Parts: sequence; C-alpha cells; structure tokens
Amino acid sequence: MILLDNETKVDLLNNEAIAATIVALLRERPEHPLTIGVHGDWGAGKSSILEMIETGVATQAETTGKNVLCLKFNGWRFQGFEDAKIALIEGIVSGLIEKQPMLGKAADAVKDIFRRIDWLKVAKKAGGLAFTAFTGVPTADQIQAITSTLKGFIDDPGKLATKENLKSVIDGVDGLLKPAEGKNIPEEIAEFHKAFKELLEKADVDQLIVLIDDLDRCLPETAIETLEAVRLFLFTERTAFVVAADEAMIEYAVRKHFPDLPESTSSQTYARHYLEKLIQVPFRIPALGETETRIYVTLLLVGAELGEENEAFMALIDTAREKLKKPWIGGALDFEAVKTALGSKTATVQEALTLSEQIGPILASGTKGNPRQIKRFLNTLILRQRTADARGFGEDVKLPVLAKLMLAERFLSSVFEQIASHAASSANGKCHDLALLETLQDEVATLQSEHPKELDDAASSSNASTENEEDSPLLKEWRTSPATVAWAQVLPRIGQEDLRPYLFVAKDRKDYFGAVSVLGHLAEIAGKLLGSKFEVQGLEDELKRLAPPEATQVFKLICGRVIGSDRFDTQPAGIDGLVILVKAHPTLQNSLLDFLGSLPSARLGVWVAKGWADSITDAEAISRFNQLCEGWKTTGSPMLKIAVKAAPLRKGGA
Repeated sequence: MILLDNETKVDLLNNEAIAATIVALLRERPEHPLTIGVHGDWGAGKSSILEMIETGVATQAETTGKNVLCLKFNGWRFQGFEDAKIALIEGIVSGLIEKQPMLGKAADAVKDIFRRIDWLKVAKKAGGLAFTAFTGVPTADQIQAITSTLKGFIDDPGKLATKENLKSVIDGVDGLLKPAEGKNIPEEIAEFHKAFKELLEKADVDQLIVLIDDLDRCLPETAIETLEAVRLFLFTERTAFVVAADEAMIEYAVRKHFPDLPESTSSQTYARHYLEKLIQVPFRIPALGETETRIYVTLLLVGAELGEENEAFMALIDTAREKLKKPWIGGALDFEAVKTALGSKTATVQEALTLSEQIGPILASGTKGNPRQIKRFLNTLILRQRTADARGFGEDVKLPVLAKLMLAERFLSSVFEQIASHAASSANGKCHDLALLETLQDEVATLQSEHPKELDDAASSSNASTENEEDSPLLKEWRTSPATVAWAQVLPRIGQEDLRPYLFVAKDRKDYFGAVSVLGHLAEIAGKLLGSKFEVQGLEDELKRLAPPEATQVFKLICGRVIGSDRFDTQPAGIDGLVILVKAHPTLQNSLLDFLGSLPSARLGVWVAKGWADSITDAEAISRFNQLCEGWKTTGSPMLKIAVKAAPLRKGGA
C-alpha cells in the first residue's frame, strides 16, 4: 500500500473549487490576455490543480462548443537541454499547429512565425543577444551583425564541416529582415504579436490557455527565461497563462538574475514587483487544517486499498466533500460515515481505517497540512512497519507510537536524537525525561481547565506552573521549547514505552545501538574527559548531574579509548578524566579497579601506581588497589616495580 506522489485528477483535497474558479475566470472574457498564478509551498498540490484546470477547460469547451486550446509546458523537463525561453515559444506554436489541422493550409503564417523563432535561436547562439527583461528582441542591426559573423565562419576552412548548416541558418536570417528594414524593438515585438495573432485567427481558436508547471523546481536562469517568454505573449489577445510556482522560489530566481540592482532598490521588493507585474491574478493554495488533514489521510489510505476508480471510493469522496464544505462544523470521517459510503467494501479497508484513526491526529499536528509531506510520511511509516514484520518483531511496533516518534524525527530532529540516545542506553528502553514531560503537560492542561483564572499567567508560559528545580537539564531544555511541548501533548503518550524496537527499525538513517550512538548527548562530555588534567578539573559539577546509568556509559567509552590506544608506558589520554568521573560517582570505584586490573602489567608505566587518592576512597576499594600494587611488584615493568613501593593507599588519603 504505497502512495504515489504524482499529480492527479482525483481531488482528495477539495481543490476543485480553486480549479473551477480559475476556469471561470479564464473563460469570463476570453478575448482579453490574462496571466494567473497558482501559488503554494512545495507539495501543496499545484500540479494537481493544473490537471483539474485542463479537465475543466475541456469540459466547458465541449459544453459551449467553443474552440479552446489548452497546452501544458513543464520548464523542469527542458532544464539543461535547451534554452527554456525558445522551448516555450516553440512549444506553444508547435502545439497550436499540431492540434489545429486547418493550419496546414496557412503555410505563409506558419512559415513566418517559425522564421521569427529561428531568428531568436540564432540571436541566442551567436553571442548572447537574446531578448531579456530589459533589452527586448534583437534589433535589425544586431541580426545583420550575426549574419556577418556566421559568414565569416563559413570562410574559415576549420568550419567546413558545418558549412551547409550555417548557410541554411544565414539564409533564414537574411530572409527574415531585409537590410533596408530598420525596425526598432517595439516594432519587432509588435510584428511577433501580429504574426502570432494571425496564426490564432487562421487556427480558428477562441482562446489559447498555456499551463506552466514546476517553475519552482528550475534553476534561476531557467525560471527567468520561461517568465520572459510569457512576457512576450502577455498582451496577445485570446491568450492566457496559468503559472504554478512557489512565489518565494520565483522571487529568489529574480534576485539571482538581477544581482546588481541599485542600492536604493530592495532586491526583495523588486523581485516581488517583477512577479506582480507578470501575474495579474494570484491564487494561493491554503494549507490543510486538522479536520481536512484527517479526512485526506483517510481518503489516501482507503484509495490505496480500493483504487481511485472504485465506485465505493468515489462515494466516499462525495461524503468527504460534504464535510469539507464546512470543516469547522463537519468534523472528520467517522466509522459510520465511511461504512455508509463503502457498504460491503468496509471490511476490505478496515486496516486502513484503523491506521487513519490512529495517526490522523498526529499528522494533523505535525505536517502542517502539506499533502506531499503527508504522503511521504505515510510511505515511510508503512515501509518501517513492514520491515519490522519481515524481521519478526512487528508485534512490538505500534503504529501510533512509531508515528509520533517519526514526527519528532522529521520536525524536531535534535529532540529525537536526545530521546533515541536515552532510550537506547536505558536498561528498559524508556526515556524517563520524556515520560515526565508528557505527565507534566497533562497536569498543566488539567489545572488550566479546572482553574483558568488562577492560571492565566501559566497559559502564556506552559512551563511556569510546573517548574521544578530537580528537573534534569534535558527536561528543562525541552520545557522551554514550545514546539517540543506541543509535540509531547500529541497522543499517545510514549515515555513509558520500550522505544528500542522503534529505533531499530529507524536504522535506515543511523545505528542507535553502537557505542557512540548510545551515548548520544553524552558524547561531548566523554570527549572533554579525554583532555588534559587541567581541562577536566572543571567538569566535576557537570559530571555529578549525570544519572548513574549515564556515568557508567561514559566510563565504558573512556576505558575503551584507553585500551584502544595500546600505549601504556606513558599515561594514556582519558586517565585524568576517569579520576574526576569516579570522584563524582564513587559507585564506579570497583569498575575502575576492574579496569586497572585488566591492563597488561608488564607494559604499564609508573602512572598507574599514583594519582588515585581522590577517586579510590572506600576502604574496600583501597584494599583492592593495594592488592593490585602487590601484584605489580612481581609482574610489572621494571619502572613500575620501583614505583609501587611508595604507591599503597591508606584510608583517609595517600
């Protein structure tokens, strides 16, 4: 049940209202030129709206008997292969001729318009003289200069291989403008408009509508060239453009294209004005609200099971649209509404309905109503669940818990990493601080509902009424983040769940069970403890705040680094860190002595026999250290044998 991320003509978002409005606007006064912008964030559904517009235009044209021609152009497909400006102009003319067979009889008009397009191609390839937002179309003098240049190429013996091709181009350019014709830029633009208008008349087209998609995916140069081509048609009668793009990306492209704007002109303001002059009527796609998101998730999952063409599914879409007319009243699709629409098919999609009910609220809270993010999230969620099933621990992975964790992974990555490191290093896979955060937020919500007047101040600061000096540094950090607090309030509560199966299935991004990964936020502390004696002295207070399991993990990592260095004749990096760590956590004394006893005594330097007075303080630990020293007297290196004579510790200090 993988959800395809393609544009669709099946409207699950109730965007047909936007498409219908645009179609009505296009057809209201078809003789007037018009440019409409369909704006929205990445993944908001712009391409699908263009599909609906194309369908709506075709339906209305068939009903009214009007000859309305709708052409589509995707600038992203031409990026890197051909000049986007020429590609759009030539694509419009070619599409017009292809779909209007009667133009075969208008040979002169067709020939004239293509000669003018060839002229623009030559101008582009022979010195960068193509028209821009400021310069317009090349002048007659420029064309003559191009022709002379190309003739010089033919006379060059090194260019003989392309002689016929160049001669053909020169003939075309020479025939386009006679040397005596000294036309200026406005006249040239007028000539192009006139030629194109004549082509429309001979094609008997009532209106030409061009749909331009994916401009916000293009590089700035491609986006600007496409927009400049639109400018060329901007005042042509019976011609309309619908441009789907994210305004912010287009504004960025304009700023990149015109980097040397006067200091008195804000580049951002200029970019906005540039777009506003080109787009006469902007439509912005609204983000989905909570109710709309939950309905969308249900339709996606049911549609994936039944197929978009299924009659029962189409009935469910009709039910959903009724609710989407007034989402602030209608509410999400409940089981009874789904059962009424699907009838006998309800049992087939029971799993999808359950999943929708479980994660719909979570997605509504986390994805901020972006359709593409919802689809990608659902696909990743489903694939991870299937992976857990295939590995044999699917029963340990609950979809609502996985969904909530994935929301943090996607939108609060640092919080997710902190939760993962704590859960992975915990003996039971739980994150104690997360459980506290979820409980505290429940208490705040209860208090605010029962005593709203007394907690007005707390309402403006979610952690004001529950601040606790005993909170861990991590919990304090989380409580100061509104985004983290809001995420913690999303059901279900997961702080008391064993999160290790969920982290294991998320290993496609990171292994959370390696030594360094388990340490997570403790890795920085461990790194500091590998420093010099002077550097580690100031860490004692920070180390005391570590929970015992955290201190144990840091201790093990440092011991591993010492062993891994394989240099014991001189004091390895990390020994001073072990001294201060064990001093802060005396329960580690026996672990320290176990570690010292495991070192190869014959290779040990004198460092191992001194400096432990601050960390080995218990009577039993002192006795064990003295026993180690006795053993080193016989098995140690020559220098160590001498050093241990003065090494034994006594209770109360060395």
